Amino acid sequence: MRGAAERVRLPFDLPGVDEARRGQGDLVKQLDDYVLPRLRSLDAPLLCVVGGSTGAGKSTLVNSLVGETVTRAGVLRPTTRASVLVHHPADKKWFSGDRILPSLSRVTGSVTDEDDPASVRLTPSAMLPAGLGLLDAPDIDSVVTSNRDLARQLLAAADLWLFVTTAARYADAVPWELLREAAERGTSVAIVLDRVPPEAMEDIRLHLAEMLREQGLSKSPIFTIAESPLGADGMLPARDTERLRGWLHTLAGDAKARSVVIRRTLEGALGSLGDRADALAEAGQAQVEAREALRKAAHTAYQEAAQGVEDGMEDGTLLRGEVLARWQELVGTGEFLRQVEAGISRLRDRLTSFFTGKSVSTEHLGEAIQTGAAALVTSHAQLAAASAARTWKGSGGGAALVVDHPELAKAGPDIESRVERMIRDWQGEVLDLVRTEAGQKRTTARYLAFGVNALAVMLMLVVFASTAGLTGVEVGIAGGSAVLAQRLLEAIFGDQAVRELAAKARRSLLARVSELYDEERARYEAVLDEVELAPAGVRDLTAAAQQVEESR
Repeated sequence: MRGAAERVRLPFDLPGVDEARRGQGDLVKQLDDYVLPRLRSLDAPLLCVVGGSTGAGKSTLVNSLVGETVTRAGVLRPTTRASVLVHHPADKKWFSGDRILPSLSRVTGSVTDEDDPASVRLTPSAMLPAGLGLLDAPDIDSVVTSNRDLARQLLAAADLWLFVTTAARYADAVPWELLREAAERGTSVAIVLDRVPPEAMEDIRLHLAEMLREQGLSKSPIFTIAESPLGADGMLPARDTERLRGWLHTLAGDAKARSVVIRRTLEGALGSLGDRADALAEAGQAQVEAREALRKAAHTAYQEAAQGVEDGMEDGTLLRGEVLARWQELVGTGEFLRQVEAGISRLRDRLTSFFTGKSVSTEHLGEAIQTGAAALVTSHAQLAAASAARTWKGSGGGAALVVDHPELAKAGPDIESRVERMIRDWQGEVLDLVRTEAGQKRTTARYLAFGVNALAVMLMLVVFASTAGLTGVEVGIAGGSAVLAQRLLEAIFGDQAVRELAAKARRSLLARVSELYDEERARYEAVLDEVELAPAGVRDLTAAAQQVEESR
């Protein structure tokens, strides 16, 4: 479970991801810091972590319980300091290694202002009974984020929380948030109510007990310390800490009592693992699904672009403008076109005489078709890039990716040249199709009157309107031009051959466009593939959590 929990990745800024990341860190750290070490060593000393708000008197309490100055006290604590772990000299072996809190280094000797906060200062004291370690944690409401995070980590590593609060602040929200977590996880908790005015002692104690009961902590003992001056040594009067000290010494000396506390906290921690692992697995799965949604968005954008090109090939768009002007240059308008529209059957007898003696060049028409087709493909590529980027920006997972890769909002920088090359290659293929089809007719007057280039250009015209149902004067000049080209081709090759040639040419162009758009979409795929996710870790975590629960 621990390995799988660490492998889950949460890179996308989805709703609730901050909480999921925090939960993942807490889960891994508690498994490292407490659950696994405690399962391996049930007889190790009880670790009591002293926690609470700023100025609650934690360090003063620790010094007073031990009977000597082992940690620095003061309302304004240094922002960089090691947490102090006090233990009996005989218990050094349990705390000096990385059995617990393996991510924190160990330091010894005198306290300095240069202490690394990511360390634990080991302080042996014969005044503390064997079997018990006292850890003075940072403030849970510290102004320094790392201190607050460390306080949570240390509390999650405890067999017992010794939670210190004051008469003035015992109802604050921050402590109760942590206490609720302790109740949910079954952690053993004891409360120290410090600086209580003697006259209000009973009322405050009763109110605190009621609050603890409401949070499911009715079994947590409460130790009260009256408000009184500190001694010359900076410690609390012995009479005020006597009851708490006796309770801790009993826990340390009574193996059965210590075991009860340890096992209650351990069982609570183990019982919480299933829900926490499920929540992390759910967050991890949401990340996997977010990436697939982004992948699908890019796929859809380019799929729609390909459909847009196909629609543009069928609606006669390319038979207008420059293409139409060049076609009229080639065949003229007026009487000849009207005759074609009135009776296409007359065309077969006029083909040779119409073109004989004329210099028939389709070069400009071919260029116009190339330019128009390239513009159609390029414009839809740009639209697809803008659409995909817009969808990504509107999602929690993709917005940051577009910021990091602004180039995704536009088609690739060489899109124009690639499209032009693709159209030229396709025109070459159309030329080959016509040449192959006409191979048996090279001696016919009809074929010779046009030549392979002219016939190929006419076939391109047919491709861009062949399935639109265009007939005669019903569709105007642009449609009529395509019909005329089709009839000219049919006069040479026959209607079935023309249909097959047009279908082949159309499929070829669409396949080339699809291939080019796949290359464009690959830019998005590459960015998504760089996002580190671990779908297997999510599955492994779910399976491990189930095994842990069954074993428990």
